[in-house]
Amino acid sequence: MITKLTTLEQFIIDKQGDFPFATGELSSLLRDLSLAAKIVNREVNKAGLVDILGDLSTCNVQGEQQKKLDVFANEHFIKALSSGGECCLVASEELDDPIYINNEVSKSAKYLVCIDPLDGSSNVDVNVSVGTIFSIYRRTKSEGPITLDEVLQKGTEQVAAGYFIYGSSTMMVYTTGKGVNGFTLDPSIGEFCLSYPKMRFPEQGRIYSINEGNYLRFPQSVKEYIKYCQQNDKDTDRPYTSRYIGSMVADIHRNLLKGGIFLYPATLSHPKGKLRLVYECNPIAFIVEQAGGIATNGKKRILDISPSELHQRVPFFAGSKDMVNKLSEFIEKHQYVNEFVE
Repeated sequence: MITKLTTLEQFIIDKQGDFPFATGELSSLLRDLSLAAKIVNREVNKAGLVDILGDLSTCNVQGEQQKKLDVFANEHFIKALSSGGECCLVASEELDDPIYINNEVSKSAKYLVCIDPLDGSSNVDVNVSVGTIFSIYRRTKSEGPITLDEVLQKGTEQVAAGYFIYGSSTMMVYTTGKGVNGFTLDPSIGEFCLSYPKMRFPEQGRIYSINEGNYLRFPQSVKEYIKYCQQNDKDTDRPYTSRYIGSMVADIHRNLLKGGIFLYPATLSHPKGKLRLVYECNPIAFIVEQAGGIATNGKKRILDISPSELHQRVPFFAGSKDMVNKLSEFIEKHQYVNEFVE
């Protein structure tokens, strides 16, 4: 129960002591991210009124057609992080290589940010929720030029992670390893205000989220789990409800609030999975675990995977503990393997 209005900035200051490197830099970095999110939110909300919808003639490093809003969001998050002075590198899903920030205010910065600037951007044209996913790491070296290996850290090394969701309301959900809290943007004052303290996944849910249009391409274990979800069984309150939005942030957010599982397995066309470990899976897995859920690639905890490349893809299953554990039974039974899962 919220008994008083607490802004994001007030909350960050109050909780700064929970962070082992409480120098104020992380707090400033989170504020920089929230500022950029407000700008992106403004453009998302008026996208149909200005020339910002639709595709560009360019593709990102994954070979996907870029949306105008993808590029807009990418530019504004990089601009905010570059001018804030706390970030020395930004790795974005939209760019082939990281952006090294070498200006005067950032030359001694200790943090790296990995970001998916606009998750689910194809949904903007049809007025469906989209989001931004971010992950923050500390440098592993105390001095000298930053190197790519400092970006390729395990998810367990994240100092903070979160997402913004631009929907019927705009929210920021984040963790620094001390639980998960959600903030809703109050447009009347322009501030994110605490609205969902201490967020937790229900241990058991009734929602499964997967693109069933790819059913024939799924591993047998995932096919069997979907059949399980669809069967009638009063003892386990099945069948479950299928809900799939197509914006990872939106699907995860709903399941976090209501209980459920999100599945994005390897397929015949994407044998190593499709979601990106560094920009999407690691930050979401950090949030999921801090909220009492489980995140796995089918055989291994997501946060324990050592990235081998910046744009690495992995299978991804995350959500309520009991539902992910049940999926794991099917995976074990059918020996779910692909080129990545060992």
